Amino acid sequence: MTVPTITLTAPVGDAGAPLLVLGPSLGTSTILWEDVIPALAVDHRVLAWDLPGHGASPAATEAFTVDELADGVAAAVADLGPFGYAGVSLGGAVGLTLGLRHPSLVRRAAIIASGAQLGESQGWHDRAAQVRAQSTSSLITASAQRWFAPESIARRPELSGRLLHALQDADDESYALCCEALAGYDIRGELGRIGMPVLAAWGTFDRVAPEEKSAEIARGVQSGTVVEIQDAAHLPPAEAPEATAAVLRDFFKEA
Repeated sequence: MTVPTITLTAPVGDAGAPLLVLGPSLGTSTILWEDVIPALAVDHRVLAWDLPGHGASPAATEAFTVDELADGVAAAVADLGPFGYAGVSLGGAVGLTLGLRHPSLVRRAAIIASGAQLGESQGWHDRAAQVRAQSTSSLITASAQRWFAPESIARRPELSGRLLHALQDADDESYALCCEALAGYDIRGELGRIGMPVLAAWGTFDRVAPEEKSAEIARGVQSGTVVEIQDAAHLPPAEAPEATAAVLRDFFKEA
């Protein structure tokens, strides 16, 4: 196991504003957040990060855990000081793990379309094997069905297409290693140790991380709230950027 190298985008927003770090969903890249960042940058200095082998981050060659992925994010951002955090799916799992492993760095966290445990372990191992044998291209149809609410692709066809291309362009081995990290991820018994304020947000049509996953987070942490993002499934920042930005601005302005 090893701590992966994480690449950050250049910060957007006033250099003196509070820092806000944005995390991705598996198979996507920082483009997931591009329609939300301008609204968030009104009040914050905003940057985003890519998973190993996705977007601008280098490919991974060794296995890693979600703990180690969180350590990689912490190492990449540590010199910039404490920050607010928002992450989607695997990026949300990283946010919760940052709260456990690096509580002095994270002021508050929005955990979007995610959970303290996600999917079935064998399912993640099966997906990793599929990608190693057939590449991430073999996931396009199933991912489109998981990611998007019924009208999302028609409402935002260009961005939806770019996200699916990001999946196709992801490094196969890195994607498989992310799947295996998720296979071993389960912090349900540790939620009570997370002391930072946590917002758990879920998309109305999300079947990967439905309402009960967000409710479990909000109940388990020391200071948690839950909110629904309508007209979205598993990628609310891309599907419903205005609603997602409004939810996040309300949450982070309380810091």
